[in-house]
Amino acid sequence: MTSFFSDTYSRNGRRLRGHDYSSPGKYFITINTKGRVQYLGKVKDGKMILSEAGLLVQELWHEIPRHYPIAELDEYAVMPDHIHGIIIISKPCEIMMPKLCVETTKTHHLGVIINQFKRTSTVKAKKIGLELAWQPRYYDHIIRNRLDLYCTRQYIIDNPQKYDRR
Repeated sequence: MTSFFSDTYSRNGRRLRGHDYSSPGKYFITINTKGRVQYLGKVKDGKMILSEAGLLVQELWHEIPRHYPIAELDEYAVMPDHIHGIIIISKPCEIMMPKLCVETTKTHHLGVIINQFKRTSTVKAKKIGLELAWQPRYYDHIIRNRLDLYCTRQYIIDNPQKYDRR
């Protein structure tokens, strides 16, 4: 007997088996700092106060669509030891550049976008003397409908107030 989880997700349990992460969709992402170290700032009275590293991460998050034109950003929150965000992959590569579809799919895969964001932020932080390290993996959830999108947005918005109570 197999469980839903083992049937649906890849062997390591982190990605939905058979899902094309370069296809149009809404994805909720959580990226944690290595060891959950609070590089990105502090929560005070339910509000996030970004450190220099947090400001850098926020700036680079906003740059994602510039480097990946098929990606749009929705709600996000930089927290002391993680970032939550919704990335919307909105245009199939066939519409943008049919002849380059294969290459576009490889370079505009959600995993590539996240790994490039993590690498760039780590390198830029190091160059300006800031400490920043990310866990090797990230969490993703495929947002399936409007209610899921609404609840995910609300979770992100409420995160600083909830974090303060830890």
